Amino acid sequence: MNLLISRTTDYLYKYIAKPLMFKESPDAVHSGLIKLGSKVQCYSFFRWLMKSSWSYTNSVLEQTILGIDFKNPLGLSAGFDKNIELPPTIKSIGFGFMEGGTISLQSSDGNKRPWFYRLPKTKSIVVHAGLPNQGTKLVMDRIDGYPINTFDEFPLNVSVAQSNADTVNTVNKAIEDYLKGVKDIIASANVQIITLNISCPNTYDGEPFSNPKSLEKLLAKVDGLKTELPVFLKMPNHLSWERFDPLLQVAANHQVSGVTISNLAKRSDVVLKDTLPNEVQGGFSGKPTYETSNDLIWRTRKKYKERFVVVGVGGIFSADDAYTKIKLGANLVELITGMIFEGPQLIGQINRGLVKRLQQDGFKSIKEAVGCDVPANK
Repeated sequence: MNLLISRTTDYLYKYIAKPLMFKESPDAVHSGLIKLGSKVQCYSFFRWLMKSSWSYTNSVLEQTILGIDFKNPLGLSAGFDKNIELPPTIKSIGFGFMEGGTISLQSSDGNKRPWFYRLPKTKSIVVHAGLPNQGTKLVMDRIDGYPINTFDEFPLNVSVAQSNADTVNTVNKAIEDYLKGVKDIIASANVQIITLNISCPNTYDGEPFSNPKSLEKLLAKVDGLKTELPVFLKMPNHLSWERFDPLLQVAANHQVSGVTISNLAKRSDVVLKDTLPNEVQGGFSGKPTYETSNDLIWRTRKKYKERFVVVGVGGIFSADDAYTKIKLGANLVELITGMIFEGPQLIGQINRGLVKRLQQDGFKSIKEAVGCDVPANK
């Protein structure tokens, strides 16, 4: 029955819902979905309906990573639920975990709208949001106000960055701002992972911590907090391996448990299949990030073995896309753009497809597939 509903939703989304939504601005659609989801999730009937219609579970997808139990390896990436307003909805759809945010100590209105621009043929969204969020204190109050079972079997990863403010204009000020935001987050009992977003591409001060020396200073201070939460880094997409690896070397010398690979692509690295007005600014999500992300994933897994948990992000539109990242070394994977283009039923379809592919390859669990395709001779 679940499979039939999934296929029906797939058809309805492709031929009715998506054409209607894509006639509206992506900013309006995003805001509308946040408002709708936050209302619908208050009713147990609608949560049950979403779960029974789209979610898919199978024990071969389960993993325990860093002492945290994941029902499946598919998570929502940061950038969709910026203020962490939708955990019950995201859980009901069938995600195994979510990365909320990115949030910062100081609230921010973000850049002047529009924040998003669709590129349907390129399978991408241009993002120029500028870190809009309500600030760590308000967001953490919201997280702590959810029903006690919201995060059962649904780990919450909170992404945090330096505040997007002209007063945070030096590395030392950025570190001080970062630490205060991190302290707010680690005080919550509902957060299982914290991710330092060192690659937010369209904020006031750019990406100061994609420099090894600055990253060293930041991580030394974060080490001093002695948090029991696993700390991950959200890594940039646009750096060559020769510039990417020094960041990993710094991370390996500190209390960093995982790396999320990777963030948005730069315009100079994207082959466009759509017309894009010159005035549209921002980083590119979706398919333009796919190959670079995959390359950085396998290189990270090959060099650092099990030192880092790897979260693979970028261009996941199908079970094959997710499985490729897993076989190249990703323990977990995340997406947003694929869900926007394909529909909410995609999450269950990917998880169902992963089980099929694992069985075809003779694996008894998802863990056995991680890194099995890392090139031996490169």
